Amino acid sequence: MTAETTDNQTTDPMANPNTDPELLPSALPADAEPPVAGSAALLAELAELAAARAKADEHWDQLLRARAELDNLRKRQALELEKAHKYALDSFVRELLPVQDSLELGHDAAQDEGTDLARLREGTAMTLKLLSDAMARFGVVPVEPLGEPFNPEFHQAMTMQPRDDVAPNTVTTVMQKGYTLNGRLVRPALVMVSRAA
Repeated sequence: MTAETTDNQTTDPMANPNTDPELLPSALPADAEPPVAGSAALLAELAELAAARAKADEHWDQLLRARAELDNLRKRQALELEKAHKYALDSFVRELLPVQDSLELGHDAAQDEGTDLARLREGTAMTLKLLSDAMARFGVVPVEPLGEPFNPEFHQAMTMQPRDDVAPNTVTTVMQKGYTLNGRLVRPALVMVSRAA
């Protein structure tokens, strides 16, 4: 090492890392602004960025809450739908239980040797009325088209019968009643229809 380099190292305080910073002359006065061009604009941009970030965080939190609420709503609806499917016939079954009880009583009465046939018929008629009333409460209505014009939407013709006493295409016999549920056909009536002789 030469004497010149040794002198440079000792005379240049910035080149020596062991130099005490308090001994160095201050590059900027304490009250001077940093030498960054447009620092006020930069600070304003940083403040806007911080506000936008806070707003984005708030919106993200709202989104997460809305998703959780929607998920809970879906779960509740799925549970309610499952219960509705599972217990849809609950009230209908309650209406049919008295009919079942009446049929069992009638069956037990018919097993006795000395059963009064008139009372048995009366009990059967009452049971049929119970059943008809229960079905009517749920919108099940019989289709009994005897004497009406044939309607393919509600009737199914099993056979045709030549008749002079009624107009052609008139239901002359109902072999099996049909049923509608709230106006929609569940089972068509099986009928015999007249035709010209």
